[in-house]
Amino acid sequence: MSERSSFPFALPPLLVERAVAAALDEDLGMAGDITTQSIIPANARGEAAIVARQAGVVAGTDLAEAAFRALDPEVRFVRTVADGGMVAAGEPIATVAGKTRALLSAERTALNFLGRLSGIATLTASYVNAVAGTGARIACTRKTTPGLRAFEKYAVRAGGGINHRFGLYDAVLVKDNHIAAAGGLANALARLRTRGGHLVKIEVEVDTIDQLAEALRFAIDAVLLDNMDIETLRQAVKMVAGRVMTEASGGATLETVPEIAATGVDVISVGALTHSPRNLDSSLEWKR
Repeated sequence: MSERSSFPFALPPLLVERAVAAALDEDLGMAGDITTQSIIPANARGEAAIVARQAGVVAGTDLAEAAFRALDPEVRFVRTVADGGMVAAGEPIATVAGKTRALLSAERTALNFLGRLSGIATLTASYVNAVAGTGARIACTRKTTPGLRAFEKYAVRAGGGINHRFGLYDAVLVKDNHIAAAGGLANALARLRTRGGHLVKIEVEVDTIDQLAEALRFAIDAVLLDNMDIETLRQAVKMVAGRVMTEASGGATLETVPEIAATGVDVISVGALTHSPRNLDSSLEWKR
């Protein structure tokens, strides 16, 4: 068991509280946990451990803790593995102690958040390891679960990846439909420079060498090389010659990403990190 000491990121508490409140409301409804309320006395107290059923990278402990704390403000939540750390199958991620009703009623919400985010972090780490030594970085995309983007992008960071833009508001990416609707790349970029300001970084999507050559005529900061085969990626990187950042995008898998990285691209964006992860399986095991 180890921790990634280079993971200094934190989730905004208010964002965590809102997401957890919505998830608990979805699970408890108006009547609450009718099974637990019927079986467990209101004053009963207990302790349990969240145990990983498979190895992986942990992410989402803040959300898990918040789920329990929302139902018992005095709950004691102790992490055994911090976000960004590795856990082995059978090892505890955290222990939690407090009102038994709260522990049982928040169990699924806590495990759902923890499983989803740890699954993303684990998958991301697999991609990062697959390109180790090449200089390429692994980035996520906007293909996220509605309402959970901030958390899923956080999990990518926990797994050693980087974030592409968070939304449509924090970076410019000129895609093929923008170019078509604007009447050409020159028109699109001229409008951006006029309205966007000189501090706005601009990335342009291209899918052919000819489009790349056109894009490089303008003052841009990055090119997104969309769905190019390996040989075309090599040609593109050679043409760019370090003038702007290069990002490969489209269909990267764990099997293909090492070869993509070997072309010399700076970044490889992988939609699968957030749209197709497998949850990291864990359980709440009662101690007393």
